[in-house]
Amino acid sequence: MSSLPVAAILPELLAALKSAPQVLLNAPTGAGKSTWLPLQILRDGGMTGRILLLEPRRLAARNVAQRLAELLGEQPGDTVGYRMRARTCVGPRTRLEVVTEGIMTRMIQQDPELTGVSLVILDEFHERSLQADLALALLLDVQQGLRDDLKLLIMSATLDNERLQRLLPDAPTIVSEGRAFPVERRYAALPAHQRADEAIAVAVASLLREEQGSLLLFLPGVGEIQRVQEQLKERVADDVLLCPLYGALPLEAQRSAIVPAPAGYRKVVLATNIAETSLTIEGIRLVVDSAQERVARFDPRTGLTRLITQRISQASMTQRAGRAGRLAPGICLHLIGKDQAERAAAQGDPEILQADLAGLLLDVLQWGCEPDALTWLDAPPDASLRAARELLTRLGALEAGRLTARGREMAKPGNDPRLAAMLVAAKTADQQATAARLVAILEEPPRNAGSDLASAFTRSNPAWQQRSRQLLNRLSQPGGQPDSALAPALLAQAFGDRIARRRGQGGRYQLANGMGAMLDDDDALSRHEWLIAPLLLQTSTSPDARILQAMAVDIDRLLADCPTLLEQRDVVEWDDTQGTLKALRRSQIGQLVVSVKPLGKPSEEALHRAMLNGIREKGLSTLHWSAAAQQLRIRLGCAARWLPEYAWPAVDDASLLASLEQWLLPEMHGVHSLRALQNIDLARALLHLLDWPLRQRLDSALPTHYTVPTGSRIAIRYDDENPPALAVRMQEMFGEATTPVIAEGRVALVLELLSPAQRPLQITRDLSAFWSGAYREVQKEMKGRYPKHVWPDDPATAAPTTRTRKYSNPSS
Repeated sequence: MSSLPVAAILPELLAALKSAPQVLLNAPTGAGKSTWLPLQILRDGGMTGRILLLEPRRLAARNVAQRLAELLGEQPGDTVGYRMRARTCVGPRTRLEVVTEGIMTRMIQQDPELTGVSLVILDEFHERSLQADLALALLLDVQQGLRDDLKLLIMSATLDNERLQRLLPDAPTIVSEGRAFPVERRYAALPAHQRADEAIAVAVASLLREEQGSLLLFLPGVGEIQRVQEQLKERVADDVLLCPLYGALPLEAQRSAIVPAPAGYRKVVLATNIAETSLTIEGIRLVVDSAQERVARFDPRTGLTRLITQRISQASMTQRAGRAGRLAPGICLHLIGKDQAERAAAQGDPEILQADLAGLLLDVLQWGCEPDALTWLDAPPDASLRAARELLTRLGALEAGRLTARGREMAKPGNDPRLAAMLVAAKTADQQATAARLVAILEEPPRNAGSDLASAFTRSNPAWQQRSRQLLNRLSQPGGQPDSALAPALLAQAFGDRIARRRGQGGRYQLANGMGAMLDDDDALSRHEWLIAPLLLQTSTSPDARILQAMAVDIDRLLADCPTLLEQRDVVEWDDTQGTLKALRRSQIGQLVVSVKPLGKPSEEALHRAMLNGIREKGLSTLHWSAAAQQLRIRLGCAARWLPEYAWPAVDDASLLASLEQWLLPEMHGVHSLRALQNIDLARALLHLLDWPLRQRLDSALPTHYTVPTGSRIAIRYDDENPPALAVRMQEMFGEATTPVIAEGRVALVLELLSPAQRPLQITRDLSAFWSGAYREVQKEMKGRYPKHVWPDDPATAAPTTRTRKYSNPSS
């Protein structure tokens, strides 16, 4: 084993660990960093306490522990042990523990000083899982505040060293050069005329015919694995075994995919990116990489996660190619053009930027601080944190932004917050047994077995039973019997917003949170009017979420068991058909109406609240906008543009609808009908948005009228898109030498100079230039057409007039 590449840098690494609190190790796939290096650090690193080795996946954790124990000639549980969800194998002599990342978070929460731990190794950190980022943030906090002697080693084949070095500027970076065996990397895009599953199968079969050894095929998801597996059955020889490998498989089934093929056989392992991690799959020297992965994207707006298929990063391509060189020289065929591969992102997106952060926020608050108090490689996005706070508040874990006693109880088991809320809500032994079984099922839901959660609940499944027992032990309640009749009320404690009512036909439902959801048309569950749907998936093909797991509910019994689900709202609504308002009492679960009863005469406050809600729903056009009101609104908009130094109120539709209580409600006293609402003077109402000094400034800077030389007050016409205009007879502007201006001299009026018959003669923004220029032509024409009117040679100095010559000069 000392010939492993990582052995060459062992002295440098051990020296770095003695002198620095954090160390970065960049070691290629197959270098021995996961399955050899930890034992050397344990032996020669001078560690007096235990070493914790974090692995991102359960299969990797178990197999790394198994391999490390074998190198010592022992079984897991002796010097080397492991901890993961639903399974722990450690003993009193254990000094090296391989743990999954979520378990690491629990260990830190339960013992912030990590008593007896000398070193924490974060393996495969390039995956940037949510739990890895959280673990690093908490560990750095432990180092800074509690344990300056604790050591951290962050390692991967494809570390984002530049960003890690910015975060940890004093951490030495050690690079292990070379790979155990060379890998030839080939590139070939799939033909466009062929179905992807068929084309992939053809490429795999062709490589198997040309080369010796077993093959690892990377595919984005389970659906692709199953389809390509069917295609390969017809194309491979009888001595080739087809072995799927993905996270939802039971651990024993996953292990069967990585053990050596029987003598005389080779195998094709069809895997998701689970096989990028610290797994040595025996006999693999060929890799076919689809260059795709399926990732989860959380939408803070809907609170749902959707799965998307995307091109992998160059770092992932390197990881996948490295699988071919673990045990012998190998070949990796990337099913993508080389130019496309070179344009791929250098690193994948960290999960923290795309995930539901409710669990992370609960953990951080349990730690005793806000997220911004920790050191992150990538800070959690504000929008996702807001959505997390809203959910935790709804679940009763937060109140006024602070963790409640219920929230502290929810943080203890380390489950998803919704599932933790269900466990905490279970009080009796039978309720706890029922909640534990529901949690076990929802953590690892059945595949291809229908969407009926009640059916799954009654099914015998060893993994679910083992997980249920573990959860009950944590609750110190091993007794009790699971009872499906108790399940809806428990689910409602965690998924009250996902209670669903059928709408129309075809398996379409509305959720209590207002969103749509759907089942397949032929799903037997769709015959039920009411469901509770804890597992939903947002799809890209429909605005409705897909229901993955749901349970039919008797709504009357559910409300009897959970009366707090029901809200009573007294509302007054518009009746468009009759043009009146009506008062109703609605009983609702979120946005789902369970029953409606008419009420007597509502109060004026209730009427006005209903009117404002109706205006917000239907828009400002439901009000009567007089010309004066329209002009005032336009003036306010112009004032904001021309005089931005003053605090003018926003008057766009959204702002006015949001501030109805401020400007419209004061004018609604005595308004009890839709007709009376139409009679409100909106110009006067809008003035409620202005204090007295601002009203005065508006009237002086943007007046409604302009006084022309004759003394006439002419209305200024304001417009959203055009300059303000003044339409005035030309004779009334005689004596005005320059163009009038408003807005404290910043905006010139457009003058529409009219004939005596009120028809446009000239439009100008430069009156002086008009008088000295184009006026001459107008004068000639107008003298002939209107001989009784005055047309002076020097209009800039002439006396203005509103009369004809016979009135202004009697002697003529």
